[in-house]
Amino acid sequence: MTTLLKNGRIVNVFTDCIEEANVLIRDKKIVGAGDYTSADNVVDVGGRIICPAFIDSHFHIESTMLMPRELAKVCVPHGTAAIVADPHEIANVCGADGIRFFMESSAGMPMRFYYTLPSCVPATANDENGAVLTARELEPFYKYDRVLGLAEMMNYPGVIMEDPMVLDKLQTARHTHKIINGHAPLLGGRDLDKYIAQGIQDDHECSNIAEAKEKLGKGQWIMIREGTSARNLAGLIDLFDEPYNRRCVLATDDEHPYDLMTKGHIDRIIREAAALGKNPLIGIRMATIQAATCMRMPFMGAVAPGYFANILVLNDLDTVDVADVYHSGKLVCKDKEMLPVELNEIDTNAYKAVYSSVNIDPLTEENFRVVPEGEKCRVIRAIPGELLTNEEIAALNFSKDNGVDVEKDIIKLAVCERHHFTGHIGLGYIAGLGIKRGAIASTVSHDSHKLVVVGTNEADMAAAGNHLASIGGGLCVVLGGKVLADLPLPVAGIVSEKDAPEVAEENRVLREAVRKLGVAEGIEPFMNTAFISLSVIPNLKMTTKGLLDVNSQVLLPLFI
Repeated sequence: MTTLLKNGRIVNVFTDCIEEANVLIRDKKIVGAGDYTSADNVVDVGGRIICPAFIDSHFHIESTMLMPRELAKVCVPHGTAAIVADPHEIANVCGADGIRFFMESSAGMPMRFYYTLPSCVPATANDENGAVLTARELEPFYKYDRVLGLAEMMNYPGVIMEDPMVLDKLQTARHTHKIINGHAPLLGGRDLDKYIAQGIQDDHECSNIAEAKEKLGKGQWIMIREGTSARNLAGLIDLFDEPYNRRCVLATDDEHPYDLMTKGHIDRIIREAAALGKNPLIGIRMATIQAATCMRMPFMGAVAPGYFANILVLNDLDTVDVADVYHSGKLVCKDKEMLPVELNEIDTNAYKAVYSSVNIDPLTEENFRVVPEGEKCRVIRAIPGELLTNEEIAALNFSKDNGVDVEKDIIKLAVCERHHFTGHIGLGYIAGLGIKRGAIASTVSHDSHKLVVVGTNEADMAAAGNHLASIGGGLCVVLGGKVLADLPLPVAGIVSEKDAPEVAEENRVLREAVRKLGVAEGIEPFMNTAFISLSVIPNLKMTTKGLLDVNSQVLLPLFI
């Protein structure tokens, strides 16, 4: 079967030029771009732009809260041909069963799901999670062609301090000749040298241009990240200039379904960069041939002879307005509408751990009461748009509201172990979320996915936590003991089985509900709380064991 796309203006990602030509496709691959005239199926694109389909170089399926089949339906109309997924969220809950569950449920989709193997399950020794994955348990997965390598090595302190279990995972990946992804926010100097020397090829955690340039200068690829919570494009926009753009790719990392459906995916990043004055051809190159080169995907990312026919037809270049999408030579999206998708059904009975993951005793108000042990208290300061947090020292009034001070934007924070009925709860205070009443709770909490509850009073916090336990996990907003909105996530407590529009609507309603708690527009507290216990992102985090100084990996007392 041959298909001819004629009268197109083709983006040549090797030369950053646009060329007028016809594209001939035979079965799954491109024969060539030139003066071809005949085929079994001829499509006149009427002078529109033809370019390679996009690749998201680092992505967490779980952050979309969608099953892979639903994710594909959302991403393909935005021009995405492939994602490189790190399933460490579901692996931290369910171990190897979680990886197998995603790999099986994502097979045969009109978007290619590649995987990198979770390197940090758990992220550090200070985490309590549902499973532990060693190098030996990961090794069998390397035989699969959709497994590209070892996922983001978040435990950079373990690399620097030569933790034997960490080095074992790195060595196994090197011996299989697979890639090793990085994750080392703010790391520099000799510590960065030691980290990169282990074969770690890239980084998606750069939040400023100086950090990115240092890592680029030492040979790493830089993933310019723009997602729902971590939005680094504006701070790294100069990387679209020469010579830096030759070693950069694009990624979203974590993106909520409502944002995917309303704002876009990789197309959004290219579009926003163009609005900031950067050449969209550079963005397309980053998202196609450079992504394929970085992630070692042969014959992906170009409209050229022998390459897979993952092709977009754009109505407009500057706005990256995707009209049609071809995946492996087959039309899968026409005039922005997905064509029917044949689903790959899986036996859910084979994955009992995936569907029974919230194991916690009923919570009471006393579980959230802090006993004062000093005059001053450490407070975690959340930063909107960033995964980083800062430490603040505050004098709290424990004779009123158990230390909560909404005037200073300081409310209570609890991180509860929810995998093994341990009853462990880390208690403290958080600032920067803008919550003035009620509580929110979530079983989405990177990476061990504890139950995180934040609120202004213990009664609403207990009600929120108990509600999520009753529905098998998810997110909820509570005010006056009443659930204002929820988003059930029965798959490992982090993923929904509903279709994408329904999940996106629940996501929207949830966002509206948090505004009733006093949260200002532009702050997404569920994204901030999702990372408030991630023990590898500086500076101060809350674990089930208490406050953690990320840089030293030392537990700190709440009171000083």
